[in-house]
Amino acid sequence: MDAIPDIVDLVLYLLGVLSLLTWTIMLFKFWEFRSNAAANRRLSEAFSGLSQLQELPGTVSSESGTLSEVARAGLEELKALENSAAALDAKDRREMLHHALRQQIHLCQARLENGMAVLASVGSTSPFIGLFGTVWGIMGALKSITASGSAGLDVVAGPIGEALIATAMGIAAAIPAVLAYNYFLRKVRLAVTEMEHFADRFMHLVIRSKSGGR
Repeated sequence: MDAIPDIVDLVLYLLGVLSLLTWTIMLFKFWEFRSNAAANRRLSEAFSGLSQLQELPGTVSSESGTLSEVARAGLEELKALENSAAALDAKDRREMLHHALRQQIHLCQARLENGMAVLASVGSTSPFIGLFGTVWGIMGALKSITASGSAGLDVVAGPIGEALIATAMGIAAAIPAVLAYNYFLRKVRLAVTEMEHFADRFMHLVIRSKSGGR
């Protein structure tokens, strides 16, 4: 009998931890996307004014956003191709450069998605954890009724109250997690689209600078 309230308390503590974890991830992701957006905006503005690929390294080195990572990956691949002893034509070089850019985009996407699986898990499991606490609390109430032989309010109010709190906390933990997951999922998709567009601009700059044909 004494173990029943302890289980409900454990459920409440667990939901509290999950809620705290959700808000911690949310704040970190907000900061991450905001910083990344600011860095990408600066690099994109600087990139628009470039006419030759040789002007890019100095611009890239001063930024830390995902676009600068894509640009650095492209520059490193170009350098590797220039130092390669293999006989590659311009088409092969462009394909290898495009592959390097795509690979870096995937790496950046994976990093931007860090923590989102936790949000999805909290959003999908918290209501069921709260429901478990509710069911356990009702079991406690029923056992109290059986032991006392009375169904008075003073007997069932405590366990039922805990049960309802568990349900409420489960919903309270799930809603922010689901909303945050959907919000950041859209942010990741927009960031990937931005990186893909930048990769195309990078390729065009390479072709315009005639660096891809060497």
